[in-house]
Amino acid sequence: MKRIVGIAFALCCVCEVYAQDIKSLFVALPDSLSPLLTAVNRADFGDFLASGMKAEVKNRFGKESEMTELTDDYLRVELTSASVLEMKLLPVNDSVKTVCVVHTYMAPVADSDVSFYTVSWEELPSGRFLTLPDESDFYLVLQTDAQANSLNNLRAYADMYLLKAELSASEPVISFVYSTPEYMDEETAGKLKPYLRPAPIRYEWRNGRFVKADEGKQE
Repeated sequence: MKRIVGIAFALCCVCEVYAQDIKSLFVALPDSLSPLLTAVNRADFGDFLASGMKAEVKNRFGKESEMTELTDDYLRVELTSASVLEMKLLPVNDSVKTVCVVHTYMAPVADSDVSFYTVSWEELPSGRFLTLPDESDFYLVLQTDAQANSLNNLRAYADMYLLKAELSASEPVISFVYSTPEYMDEETAGKLKPYLRPAPIRYEWRNGRFVKADEGKQE
């Protein structure tokens, strides 16, 4: 009897290990975390892509949702015309992984929410894995008082901090784009542009946490 129990336990452990790919985890997503997609919807996405078909399903509202990319550790789903879901499976250590989930909403300007979960879909404190960039991180260092005064006047129009996050399909990387200027009028946004970083802020996954790509590297 003990031998049978031991074998059953071992099989459960093996199944749990092999279930830790993003496709299996996505299918096992609780309904409470998937209000728009059913379990059948989520399973169909992967099956369609595996068959070389367009991975498009009818969601609970009768609208189209489409999975546009799927790898062993990453997926991207266009839930609606105004919302995108990304997931990335990341190693915390040799035996533990976490799922990074990014929801991006266009209303009409892109703004993202980043959260983290265990492989059993228990939410984890985001601060353990990521410190979001500060709004000032997207601005260049100014050289003159005149530039500072001009920027202060322009930033009065940037009264909302909007941040778009994007996970990489091929690397353990998350990038952030400052989307606030996109809701400003074209003239003001054009004047603000010279004061902004030209590229997204990139974070790399190191030792179980996202850190800025230019921080903590050994020379």
